[in-house]
Amino acid sequence: MSAISAQDARRAARNAGAIAAASILSKGALFVWQLILARALGEATYGIYGTIGAFIAVGTAIVNFGMGPIVIRDVARTPQLAGKYLTATLVMQSALAVLAYGVVNAAAWAGGYEAVIRSLLLLAAVSLLVDILGNMTNDLLLAQEKMLASSVVSVGHIALLILLAGLALLAGQGIVGVYVATLAAGVVRAGALWLLVLRGGVRPAWPFDRAIAGPLVRNGAPLAISAFLSLAYQHADKLMTTRLIGPTQTGYLTAAFVIIFGVIELLNTTILIATYPMMSRYHGEGQGETFGFIVEKLAFFTLLISLPLALTLSIFANEITLLFGADFRPAADALRILIWYAAVAMIVNIFAQGMVVQNRQRSLLALRTGGLVLNITLNALLILPLQIRGAALASLAAEVLVLVLLARRFQVAGWDWGRLLPRLVRLLVVGVGVALAMLLLGALHPLLGIVGGPLLYAVGVLAGQVLAADDWDLLYRLVAAMPGGALIRRYWRRDVTVNW
Repeated sequence: MSAISAQDARRAARNAGAIAAASILSKGALFVWQLILARALGEATYGIYGTIGAFIAVGTAIVNFGMGPIVIRDVARTPQLAGKYLTATLVMQSALAVLAYGVVNAAAWAGGYEAVIRSLLLLAAVSLLVDILGNMTNDLLLAQEKMLASSVVSVGHIALLILLAGLALLAGQGIVGVYVATLAAGVVRAGALWLLVLRGGVRPAWPFDRAIAGPLVRNGAPLAISAFLSLAYQHADKLMTTRLIGPTQTGYLTAAFVIIFGVIELLNTTILIATYPMMSRYHGEGQGETFGFIVEKLAFFTLLISLPLALTLSIFANEITLLFGADFRPAADALRILIWYAAVAMIVNIFAQGMVVQNRQRSLLALRTGGLVLNITLNALLILPLQIRGAALASLAAEVLVLVLLARRFQVAGWDWGRLLPRLVRLLVVGVGVALAMLLLGALHPLLGIVGGPLLYAVGVLAGQVLAADDWDLLYRLVAAMPGGALIRRYWRRDVTVNW
């Protein structure tokens, strides 16, 4: 197994634990809030909410301009320049936020969207400026691997947002009150993150340094375009669904997307944020084999975890969408397809992060462009005849294309397809068997399939020897590095040297 230092292993485990805890708390609370919000607003208004969210999400690519990952990567390597990077992002991203505000509102007008959508977007899009003031400081905390502080702010922000938005709904302020509450919570979040960065000794270092800003723009531009394309085809379905078949259908699609977004954030984004600084250091120090080993393990374990979840949500989509209420039952048509999109997207995100670390943003951009073209084309062809199922199929097809192209283009020492292939075949066999078992159990009662399927999957993974020796060694070392690891090691013993 490639050598990951004791210090890095402890740090990665601690960071992943902090972010995972924050994600479970904040994303769990946010998911419950979305269930409440969907019921409170109804299908059509929730569809408008989803459409506006899609506009804002695409606008964030303009605001960030791909600078976040570059800042985290570079400050992780040269922490003494943190103040210079803060100045550069403060100036440039604030200006970009103003530009993005104008662009998304102009796009809504040019696209012929309803007046109510355009009016609400004028208010909601102010969050582009508010959020970037928090994001630029949060990037510095992540680069310094202060994930615990970042996570505490994240949980507090979501709690405050839900509280204020809930009060607005109770006061009869409707969707307008929700957006005002969102902006207020964003201002508090930005203030808290700035306070943490300033107390940590980092301050904007003036004057504005073009030597810092220039590479940020050049290296961030391919990422910005790639992010724009990625977000565009993530949200093109909602934007096109609203225009072609109305906001009610978009409400169903948004409900399914809420579940998908939660899965990706919890199982994928959490780990990628925690490991990004470590990956950057190893690659920057010329330890390509260790870097490749990390990418391989991230991809394999992501597939291992996402497969039973995808099977469960696709087979029992009808039962799961009832969480939003009986009126949202049609969302199951999209969910059973989009969960496979999520499984593919999580692996794509790992390869994409690996390419960013390698400074191969331009190659990533070309791949994302192909994905967007396919997605928009398929949306135009499939939405009218297949409704929201067509939109979901378009997203899945585009993401599969990007994954195939990324897997072919990604190259690094320590990455070995030959070593992975036997495990992937065994995992496929286990997955097919578990899917059949879920269908049989579900015919008796859905709860039997939802609970019994994942248990059978765990048994199948163990019995089928899907995990190789180096997988178990890595898991054992990471468990030992986590809080409470010593207690677990009393009962789980493995002939592995644990030097942290």
